[in-house]
Amino acid sequence: MTVTLDLEETKYSRIEYERRFLVSPQANWKRDVESYWKIFEDKYLRDTRLRLRVLTDSDTGRRVLKLNKKFDSPSPWFRKVSRILLSPTEYDLLDGLEGDRLRKTRYYHNYLGRVFSIDVFEGELDGLVLCETEADELEELMSAEPPVYAKREVTDDPFFDGGNLCRTTRAELIRKLSTFERL
Repeated sequence: MTVTLDLEETKYSRIEYERRFLVSPQANWKRDVESYWKIFEDKYLRDTRLRLRVLTDSDTGRRVLKLNKKFDSPSPWFRKVSRILLSPTEYDLLDGLEGDRLRKTRYYHNYLGRVFSIDVFEGELDGLVLCETEADELEELMSAEPPVYAKREVTDDPFFDGGNLCRTTRAELIRKLSTFERL
């Protein structure tokens, strides 16, 4: 299934096709990743679908500031996303709004010709590791074979959406992860 956007929407928006997996805590995924990584510092603005993001590259230290919006979707596997690059002044202005923060380090693994991003969360979410992959179309996405360290697909579980994780307490995370250990 391919979702199309009109010309005006494609300037700032795209359809994101994405799958997300819980990584086994016992997995040795670190040996498979590239030496390159990024720090993601997110702030989900309260009562909105907006996210402020600072991306910092490990190799150059370059920082990218942006504002994102993820739209509602009938499917957990695709949604429209929009972004705007921000100046430091614009970022600081928006950062003054109420929101909930999330920080993670993203590593990259090329597996069977596809890039899997491995996110290692910090703070209240310490110990949570997710991996995800994207594609240009839904059929391509659904045919992706995840690496062996991907314990369980959680794409359709809203608990693992960034907008929820930023408000998740340590106790809630431990309770949720324990349900997977029992299965």
